[in-house]
Amino acid sequence: MGAIRIDRRTFLKSGSLVAMGAAGVLSSHESYAQTVPNSSGSDAPRLKAPANACDCHHHIYDAVRFPQPAHATAPLQPNSRVEEYRLLQRRIRSTRSVVVTPSAYATDNRVTLDAIAQFGSHARGVAVVRTDVTDAELKELAVGGIKGIRFSLTTPSTAATTIDMIEPLSKRVVALGWHVQINMTADQIAAAETLWNRLPSPIVFDHIGHIPGSAGSSHPAYTVMRRLIDKGRTWVKLSVTYDNTNDGPPGYGDIVRLGQALVKAAPERLVWGSNWPHPNEPRKPDDALLFDLMSRWAPDEATRNRILVENPTTLYGFGTA
Repeated sequence: MGAIRIDRRTFLKSGSLVAMGAAGVLSSHESYAQTVPNSSGSDAPRLKAPANACDCHHHIYDAVRFPQPAHATAPLQPNSRVEEYRLLQRRIRSTRSVVVTPSAYATDNRVTLDAIAQFGSHARGVAVVRTDVTDAELKELAVGGIKGIRFSLTTPSTAATTIDMIEPLSKRVVALGWHVQINMTADQIAAAETLWNRLPSPIVFDHIGHIPGSAGSSHPAYTVMRRLIDKGRTWVKLSVTYDNTNDGPPGYGDIVRLGQALVKAAPERLVWGSNWPHPNEPRKPDDALLFDLMSRWAPDEATRNRILVENPTTLYGFGTA
């Protein structure tokens, strides 16, 4: 992958910002301004991230070091290596992260394991496997920092896994203390309620269950997730995607209302994710605006800290060997 091209004006501007920051001229907000690939805008969020804040959902792509498997169909994203993600961390001031193997790599988890190794103790990962994975391979993933397996089935015809694989793999990974992470449409989630009730492992639903903004908490998937949350073994990721908001930026009114409903109901079962580099969005969102939604979802600082720090520590085992 080629180096990121920076023109002279941008270089001089960034150099001036560094100098001004060192001299104490910039405000704290301005000093974190950062242009990030695959993210619009450059301002820092208004919300200050607490110490050890975790981005619980992002991807890493590295086409040069980890070429795409021949059978994968989703496109690789450019400028989405560990180096570029560190720029996003600087901008939103997060510390910890969870690297999720993207669909473009199918079941090749090497790019995720490599990223975890580069990030060190501040990172964990979620892998993609099929039922033919061996116990030895699962143990190797565990050693590499993997804490769950993902099933991305919004488009079953091109998916690397199938819905029939979820239950047998849940039974295998529960012994490792892992969860199954579900990336499915809201309608698919609602239709599979009996499956979720059979799973022995914890469950994590991606992107607020992909519930459409127009439906909000009235969608059957919301009721299904709430019932599972009440049983004490299900988590939901507060993350915004192209399909779960009709209002969109800058207000994101519909997704704000849905997130507020979940925060009011079960703040102890929520985590936050950026979804950087936003692989399904040709018009990349402003990650500062997305992070600032936390202040509207959870106006109370203690609740935000729970979602950004305490819950990820529990779910992903940060602070443990």
